[in-house]
Amino acid sequence: MQKFLETLDEFAGIATGSAIVVWLERAAFVFLIIMLAAAPHSIAATQTAWITGMFLWVVRLFFRPRVKLRFGALDYVLWGFFAWSTISSFLSYEPAVSLDRLRGAALFLIVYFVLYNLRNLRAVYFAAGVLIFSCMVNVCVTVVDRAVGRGVAVHGLRPDSPLAKAGLLENDAVFKVNDKKVSNPDDLAAALSQTLKSRVRAYRKDYEVVVDLERANILPGTTAMEQIGFANWGRTRNWRASGFYGHYTTYAEVLQLIASLALGLLVAGFFSGRKPKDKPANEHRPNIAFADLLVSVAGMAVALLLTVTRASQLGLLVSGLAIFILGASRRWLILAFAVGIPTVLIGLFILQQSREVGFFDPNDLSTQYRQMMWNDGVRLWTESPRRLIVGVGMDSIQKHWQEWQMFDKGWQPMGHFHSTPIQLLAERGLPALIFWLAILGIYVRKLFRGLNLRGRRQNPAAGSDPDWRSTGILLGCLGGTVGFFTSGLVHYNLGDQEVAMVFYVLIGIGLKVCNSGDGQRFDGTVAG
Repeated sequence: MQKFLETLDEFAGIATGSAIVVWLERAAFVFLIIMLAAAPHSIAATQTAWITGMFLWVVRLFFRPRVKLRFGALDYVLWGFFAWSTISSFLSYEPAVSLDRLRGAALFLIVYFVLYNLRNLRAVYFAAGVLIFSCMVNVCVTVVDRAVGRGVAVHGLRPDSPLAKAGLLENDAVFKVNDKKVSNPDDLAAALSQTLKSRVRAYRKDYEVVVDLERANILPGTTAMEQIGFANWGRTRNWRASGFYGHYTTYAEVLQLIASLALGLLVAGFFSGRKPKDKPANEHRPNIAFADLLVSVAGMAVALLLTVTRASQLGLLVSGLAIFILGASRRWLILAFAVGIPTVLIGLFILQQSREVGFFDPNDLSTQYRQMMWNDGVRLWTESPRRLIVGVGMDSIQKHWQEWQMFDKGWQPMGHFHSTPIQLLAERGLPALIFWLAILGIYVRKLFRGLNLRGRRQNPAAGSDPDWRSTGILLGCLGGTVGFFTSGLVHYNLGDQEVAMVFYVLIGIGLKVCNSGDGQRFDGTVAG
């Protein structure tokens, strides 16, 4: 046990000190790794690990030797963004609702938890690897699940079928009855016969349908298909992948961020391994698992395609473009375009087959809904000087949507504004958007400066890079941020706590690389 603890201390960069300090730092580091492992899968596990580890780290701050907390430009805008969100919440049309939403706004504290508990670059590289490897678990499950298929897709549905009477259509695929999965007609018939009224969940094109089915409508017959009233069935493969989150947009946004990190490492590792003409190859190629990173990037890209989420797919393309521009030579940039264009075409084909819409399709109902919400958001923001400055308050539309004539006067389902900038303007006012853009701008500038110090931008093919993993993390974090901003124009990804947590984790990792060198223990500034 003692040897294990000594190895952990060396790996995590935990210095000698009082027993309570050492144990607090050990525990905080362990919960940090648990948080990273859980982040691609479960918000409950991720938040539990973060809150526990954060509490331990805060307790540690009261003991000597003191942790040096220095503040720079990024810290000021991070805290300014939270402070303005708090002011907006107090001045909200529904202060109680908006103040409760500050729990999501406080997720930025993850940046500090990550930054101060990754004390050396060895721990940073391990943290990045945990995030990528953990994400590949749900990617593998997603691919296998799609290959096997799920549910009961009904064909030859009779008009007197209990499914048809409940509102289901030909080719709909039932996958749950009363929250219990069904995989064949016998399972379906048995589940429907257990209660007087059953809650049936089914897939239809790119969305989920929920209907109530009366047991009294079950037909007479000797087989399950006769009783339910359809001629044939099969497993469906036409649903939007959602990983373990249960929602495709959340999964797509997280995939974009982690895939960008993996792609940055892959590009940096590959070009670090290119040898100068006067040096043998084995002296300059880093010990990197190219195949593992390549499989990770490819797997996440496939899973992202299976989410059929256009904005996140575009975000990853923009991210990849930024990574290759900064980290690759011109020849390889051209090759990236040659690979990327067919990938886009494949994605468009999958989109068309699954959702029966184009990439930019004004006739798509989801596009029309977004346009309606954007108009509502801008209208709300500009209706009074008060709203221009502090907005209407987070989630206040839940109680005032009728008064404000939103959602097509109630004809459309209640939702959010489907755009991070518009959501911030409508709910928290112009200063909140300025703070948010400042956070992104200062962070990206930090990443650029870190890349410049490693000479990657000026000479991306300059041969061996002893710090290729640092370069890869910087490239991946920068690309992920660009992709996050891009998809955020049509997604409120900042408001999705699962996504925001992963994004803040990557900010912490990126800043750590910017602020430290090999073998250094970090105890300095966040933003500089």
